[in-house]
Amino acid sequence: MKILGVGGGAREHAIAERLALSRYNPRIYWISEWKNPGIERLCATSGGFYKIGRTTDPEAVAELASNIHADLVVIGPEEPNFHGVPDELEKRGIPCIGVSRDLAIIEQSKSFLRALQWRYNIPGKLLFKTFRDESAAMDALAQAEKNITWMQNVVLKPARQAGGKGVKVVEDRHAYLLKEKLEFKLGHIEWLASYMKDYLDIEDKILIEECVWGPEYTLQCFSDGKELIGMPLVQDNKHAFEFDIGPETGGMGSFAGPELTLPFITQEEYSRSIKIIREIVNAVQDLTGKSYRGIVAGQMMVTEVEGPTVIEMYSRFGDPEALNVLAMLETDLLDVFLAIADGRLARLGIKWRTVATVVKVIAPEGYPDFRELARGHEVIVDEKAVEDAGCKLYWGSAHIDEGGRILTVGSRVAEILGVGETIEEASSRVDLCLDAVKLKSWNVFYRRDIGSREMLEKRSKLADVVRRLYRRRMELGTIGKRVDWIPGRGIVDPAEDIVKWLMKEPSDGRGG
Repeated sequence: MKILGVGGGAREHAIAERLALSRYNPRIYWISEWKNPGIERLCATSGGFYKIGRTTDPEAVAELASNIHADLVVIGPEEPNFHGVPDELEKRGIPCIGVSRDLAIIEQSKSFLRALQWRYNIPGKLLFKTFRDESAAMDALAQAEKNITWMQNVVLKPARQAGGKGVKVVEDRHAYLLKEKLEFKLGHIEWLASYMKDYLDIEDKILIEECVWGPEYTLQCFSDGKELIGMPLVQDNKHAFEFDIGPETGGMGSFAGPELTLPFITQEEYSRSIKIIREIVNAVQDLTGKSYRGIVAGQMMVTEVEGPTVIEMYSRFGDPEALNVLAMLETDLLDVFLAIADGRLARLGIKWRTVATVVKVIAPEGYPDFRELARGHEVIVDEKAVEDAGCKLYWGSAHIDEGGRILTVGSRVAEILGVGETIEEASSRVDLCLDAVKLKSWNVFYRRDIGSREMLEKRSKLADVVRRLYRRRMELGTIGKRVDWIPGRGIVDPAEDIVKWLMKEPSDGRGG
């Protein structure tokens, strides 16, 4: 059996490793924009090869798959989905774990996702508005400052999936510093408009949504278009520095286990989250007439207003979340992928190991905001120190050149996975080998607090507070309800304005 993988990060390294361990003993081939040292080694060992090329070029990827007579193509990152790589593979009759551009829109367009939830009345939704230019967004924010509306306390985002960059939370519940906070919001809107100008595949540029609070988690699922099977919950920690401060990144580390839920998420919340994701998948299948065969994930938050709430959707495994769940997966990953491709997930019976997993990311200084500074530095690794600690190293944004040097590509260099009976044990194990990855004449940074007892206690206390609030709302029948007060109108339901606005917009939800 021949497998072609697409993408060059730590997520893809973990996928390649699990495929190489399959009982089918597949030959592994791979393509990405740089040569990942770990994946290159797996390709060579299996008798395949590694090709450097554009993963967002449907013709190039499909041609390579045809040339090697691939039995299956596995897409790692999101951009190949957005650019129609699975569509081209489908035309050629090549099975693919990756979803078509029409289905991946639930990740690509955050405005489409929000509109989809409101139009299909799917729980876990947020108030939102989208805009195609900065002037309209600025006018809306300036107008909001004159009234007491939900648009004062907001999250400002790019309306497209943009690698985790550009998200700003502006807490604005108090009456002081209103002018200064408005200036900050307008300044970030200007930045977003500039940042989004190069994304020409989507009309909306700026998303403004209500600010909510609560513990976050990621629920990844396998889908064959008929059956949806949830994986263990993972918490990804996106802030660059300890104590959840600093700029948001693609993820600085994550933890999961030892059960399907997390210590601060209940089984009931897990089940409700599965139901929400299933309804989103059903809705986008209904709109497109296409079958969702691949990975779907919800970045979720338990909030006081809605309980389990969707923050974003993914059309692929998360990174680093993939490392956590793949280490817990007992079933042969290739069996899972083949069942997805054949539409027989319900008959497979996927099994999980009862272990805790923690991943901590090592990144070069300069990441995430100044990636050019983080590029081109030689990496020095003590692989034996990682092995001696009982951990595994997965290469991320790292390229092995013809001379055998490993160089940084500008993003997260490596991710170290630890496994234990508890999250704290796995976290401590990873700490023993974080210094095993260094750069020649440059610095790296990482977070030791991920999976620590202090972090788990902090998350649990937050979850307890939010849970009491949303359960009280359920008792009162006010779950999902908002009220606002606007001069001249009195008490209003802002959801009514969202619905009226959506009725005026195009059916794909991309208007603004």
